[in-house]
Amino acid sequence: RKIYIGVSSQSNDRWWSEEKRQTKQSTGRRNKRYYYITRLLRIQKIQFMIYPIVIYGNAVLKKQAEPITKDYPNLPTLIEDMYKTLDRAEGVGLAAPQIGLPIKLFIVDLSLLKDENPEWANFKKVFINPEITFFSEDKETKEEGCLSIPGISERVPRSLSVTIHYFDENWVEKTETYSGFEARAIQHEYDHLMGHVFVDRISTIRRQMISSKLSSLAKGKVRTHYKVKN
Repeated sequence: RKIYIGVSSQSNDRWWSEEKRQTKQSTGRRNKRYYYITRLLRIQKIQFMIYPIVIYGNAVLKKQAEPITKDYPNLPTLIEDMYKTLDRAEGVGLAAPQIGLPIKLFIVDLSLLKDENPEWANFKKVFINPEITFFSEDKETKEEGCLSIPGISERVPRSLSVTIHYFDENWVEKTETYSGFEARAIQHEYDHLMGHVFVDRISTIRRQMISSKLSSLAKGKVRTHYKVKN
């Protein structure tokens, strides 16, 4: 009853007090629901982390990575974050040292190149504690770039095929042989675990020609569309 005709002002006052109390409770419940929904959305948004890519000149890129064990903290989350970071940077491979972690872990995701080769549409692999046990003597020299060395690409000689022993994300032990571009991507990321970057494999003359660019990167003079860290 919202209209009170012929009743005392005292009764009317009681009605308004009750109406205010119910309104306050209803508003409180709505605010509480809003708080929890907002918090849930925030949690969903931060389920993964986009890491900044470590840039040439950082000491971690020169360190030899250490093997890890099954109890490495939050490994599944780390792997997922690495995939998200790689996707944001629009690359095809990422090693743990490139996000500041000197551990033997890298990922390769060739799905970005599926238009070139449909077989790569589902090529997403995790390599834990990898060891390349065979490098073919036949080599091929092709252009390479690196997320840690933005703006620079050079022709790098690589073995045409490699055999690698590793553990996948489920700690299943595997030994597999790769060739062509797949082998090149794996060798590139494997180098990061050994404390090398692709410019370490080019000629002395070429290194001298790009020395000023490398020096600028080491000094933090870099522009990219992804987050970086010197």
